[in-house]
Amino acid sequence: MNHKLRADAYSILQAALAAADPSLAVGEALSGLDLDQYGRVFVVGAGKAGGTMAMAAEQVLGDRIHGGLVIVKDGDPAVAERIELRPAGHPVPDQRGVDAARRIIDLCGTAGANDLVVCLISGGASALTPCPAPPITLAEKQETTRLLLACGATIHDLNAVRKHISEFKGGRLASIAAPARVVSLILSDVVGDDLDVIGSGPTCPDASTFASACGVLERYSLMDKIPTAVRERLLGSMDETPKPGAPIFGKVENRIVGSNRKSLGAAAARAESLGYRTLVLASTIEGETRDVARLHAAMAREMRVSGHPVPPPACLISGGETTVTIRGSGKGGRNQEFALAAAIDIAGLEDVLILSVGTDGTDGPTDAAGALADGETVSRAARAAREVLADNDSYPFFLELGDLVVTGPTGTNVMDLHVVLVG
Repeated sequence: MNHKLRADAYSILQAALAAADPSLAVGEALSGLDLDQYGRVFVVGAGKAGGTMAMAAEQVLGDRIHGGLVIVKDGDPAVAERIELRPAGHPVPDQRGVDAARRIIDLCGTAGANDLVVCLISGGASALTPCPAPPITLAEKQETTRLLLACGATIHDLNAVRKHISEFKGGRLASIAAPARVVSLILSDVVGDDLDVIGSGPTCPDASTFASACGVLERYSLMDKIPTAVRERLLGSMDETPKPGAPIFGKVENRIVGSNRKSLGAAAARAESLGYRTLVLASTIEGETRDVARLHAAMAREMRVSGHPVPPPACLISGGETTVTIRGSGKGGRNQEFALAAAIDIAGLEDVLILSVGTDGTDGPTDAAGALADGETVSRAARAAREVLADNDSYPFFLELGDLVVTGPTGTNVMDLHVVLVG
């Protein structure tokens, strides 16, 4: 592997992660509030960046915090004094998440008209705050989540269903906290930065309906496979989520403090400083991972051969969140699968490198953030790349090559970053 391209890719990644650090943004947002007008202050929330955001909130709010609880993913290294940090299961919810979500509901339910509720939301919040609507059980919600993940459902589709089988999501937390003032600081991990989709929008008006949730399940042919209690609620409940214009949102502010677009801009600036002609493709990349990867590989080949759309030395950058339809029994994540699919299509090309990473530092059920691939990846491997891809077994493939990208928990989460370098 070209060592200069590798070093440059890591430098570009670090710039993107630094731009997504929520600490500064959370601190600035809270410092701008007139805290003297409020009685008690509660801090609640959830997400992969929950620990980082909670520590930033504590630095500003200090002993004004009357009570607080933020749900974090297992392994979050953050430590807080006044805000309780509780780990829970992700991406499949567990009982710890149920207990913690209900505790947040209890806290918000005590807030009065003169109180302030600060809600910290980042990617992963939806899975970390399971609060099944009776009579749905946690096991039934887990099975529904597994079915949707396995069929390649987008985050928009997944959360449309989650919101309608929950007592927490889809604006319901804002309803519980009313009449208190609610300020939600949100780190976006969804394409388009849709407020009602990020973390399933616990403090946002919900544009989705029971009918649209049913439409998701029908589109993926899951209506007959989901648990009976889930199906009966979706088909028969009249307990719709709060909609835009509802009076409860009169004292609610939802503010995005970090996004994929901001990180891509920082990555592009770093690439240009390293001498690359740089083009940001989009922050809204979606679709089947291997198909999107092949498109990026095709652009790398075109740049190598013709100099279009950018002549070498060149850097293409994109972001978003692709999906993997699981057909094999291997171990990996969408970013490692992206790198593997790209490696097959750039095999033999010189001075080309493709990096794909999740900005939260965790790709699927692995300890890697993603992987690197170049024109020699396929030839260096002991296993046939196409067979590995068919089995969704990218993690051990890149582990053997030493080309996994391992960052550990980054304290942020603004979807994925894809970098194509042509030297």
